[in-house]
Amino acid sequence: MVGTGIFATPATIVELSGSVGLSLFIWVIGMIIAGTGMMTYLEFGTGIPRNGGEKNYLEYVYRKPKFLITAMYAGYVVLLGWAGSNSVIFGEYILNAANVEVDRWNQRGVGLACITSAFLIHGLALKWGLRLQNLLGTIKLFILLLIIVSGFVALGGHLKVEKPNNFSNAFEGTTGSAYGIVTALYNVIWSYIGYSNANYALSETKNPVQTLKRAAPAALTLVSILYMLTNIAYFAAVPKAEIISSGRIVAATFFRNMFGVRAERALSVFVALSAYGNVLSVIFSQGRLVQEVAREGILPFSRLWSSNKPLNAPFMGLFEHWLVSVIIMLAPPPGDAYNFILNVISYPLSVINVFVSAGLIHLYLNPFSIHRSPQTWNPPVRATLPVVAFFLLSNIYLVIAPFVPPSEGQNVYDSLPYYLHCVVGIGILLAGAVYWLFWAQLLPRVGGYELVRENTVGSDGWSNNVFVRKPIVKA
Repeated sequence: MVGTGIFATPATIVELSGSVGLSLFIWVIGMIIAGTGMMTYLEFGTGIPRNGGEKNYLEYVYRKPKFLITAMYAGYVVLLGWAGSNSVIFGEYILNAANVEVDRWNQRGVGLACITSAFLIHGLALKWGLRLQNLLGTIKLFILLLIIVSGFVALGGHLKVEKPNNFSNAFEGTTGSAYGIVTALYNVIWSYIGYSNANYALSETKNPVQTLKRAAPAALTLVSILYMLTNIAYFAAVPKAEIISSGRIVAATFFRNMFGVRAERALSVFVALSAYGNVLSVIFSQGRLVQEVAREGILPFSRLWSSNKPLNAPFMGLFEHWLVSVIIMLAPPPGDAYNFILNVISYPLSVINVFVSAGLIHLYLNPFSIHRSPQTWNPPVRATLPVVAFFLLSNIYLVIAPFVPPSEGQNVYDSLPYYLHCVVGIGILLAGAVYWLFWAQLLPRVGGYELVRENTVGSDGWSNNVFVRKPIVKA
């Protein structure tokens, strides 16, 4: 669940909020939103314990028009490159460790090598990829604990630089614009985004209901404590202005102020390795999600994308996510790549969460339907109506507020329109709807057939859906 956001986003959050106090408050609000989201997904996950995550929950609630919600979700899965942002962070920390000035192409060149190697490791040696992923996850926790312990030392005044005293007037410089707060919240929520990862692989989890009930709250509680202590550690050792100027390598700046330049470079390597572990984790989960969507039969060449050949790994699903991640990583102008990737992923996720939470409220009000399976909504875990309503309202705010023009100097981008990620995010969801319009509506009407979904078992033993064109017999 711990991603690279805690190493890369604090500077942006401080810059957008304007003060140490408000930035910490935004981290608390983000934690609460993540907690309500975790409870919402926990209820859905224990009620529908299958692979696929929110795809299953949306299909369970929004059954008409037929296949529309599946097609829109497929556009979201296929057209977004989640692993790109972590690859950018890997590049920045590796170049910082090598004392090489970061520019547009060396950063992305290292990032490209990072994501390509992660794709090949998981595609060709899946077991070793998972082992490496777990090892690097351990390194990530070690780095966080090192920062936290060092932060307590910094509070005592033991630094290589003058003590910053960020807490003496914590709310000095506060700027509370709607755009700044919502963009800062996107950065916080990005750091917590792994709270629903387990929902994508519940069919492969032993005792999924009990595992999810215990693991999800425990993981979110632990990560929340680690994140808050890590932020306090940053503020204990690095002046506010220096945090803002450090950009996405605030952890490296922290190490320099605590241990000196040599330690900064050495420990930057470990931060880069933790980012690489996150790339491995993200490309694996998203590759599997592409495979799951393909198994629904809704994508062109679905059998190709759903295959486990040649080495019993989702190679083509991984390839698709690698390709989109590379395009999204290379396309934005210098300085904007990381923020654009983060926001263009977070925005449509907020749109989806609006429908997920609204769908759960609908199930509270209408628990029985003969057209659903199961017909009665009675999961072993309940998020409760107030929790789900808070999650819904939070995501409505996250969807609407980014369209409010930012104050001068608050645009998170250097050379892109402030609303671009919103337009692209909505466009990705609408691309799925346009595909549905042609594939499921116009072509069947012109061709005189209807689409019928049938289940088959492939040569690899996995179950897949295929759509058969059944001619419509006119009376």
